[in-house]
Amino acid sequence: MERKPKILAFAGSARRESWNKKLLGIAVAVAREAGGEITLIELADYPLPFYNGDLEAETGVPDNALKLREIMFNHDGFLIASPEYNGSVSALLKNTLDWCSRPAGGKEGLAPYRGKITGLMAASLSPFGGIRGLSHLRAIMGKMGATVLGDDIAVPFAQKAFDGEGALTDAGASGLLKGFCSNLVASTAQHIG
Repeated sequence: MERKPKILAFAGSARRESWNKKLLGIAVAVAREAGGEITLIELADYPLPFYNGDLEAETGVPDNALKLREIMFNHDGFLIASPEYNGSVSALLKNTLDWCSRPAGGKEGLAPYRGKITGLMAASLSPFGGIRGLSHLRAIMGKMGATVLGDDIAVPFAQKAFDGEGALTDAGASGLLKGFCSNLVASTAQHIG
């Protein structure tokens, strides 16, 4: 019996009521329905200092980055919801990705990212839905060796996009998300197949 593709899901926002966390929660449920084994983590549970080469030279890669690297190694793909801060990715997300790209435990730095099928999403208050930040994240993940899906999910006017229960209010957006998650799970399954 073939194993389910294992996908690590996280949002690049620290805010408790983050629109991106709401979007990610919906996507996780949809991806599980599509046959994926999804692990949802909170980056806030793995606090890290801002990356500093001197700090790394003095004390090594922080324990939380080592834990995250190990979690990444144990998954076949990523599902990332990224807020857009001034047209780019959040400091929390970039810092986490940077620390987890450092060599550790005899493994080269980019090893946790190489070949991982990656789906990118954003929810934003703007009419662009965070698409500018997603283009930066796509470049970052691609540079680190991940295989990023061709389609992203960008939810504009996030303050109006969710109902009181946290579900997407637009049927079209829900349909796009379903197709996106199904593609992520199928592409990851094919990659490990």
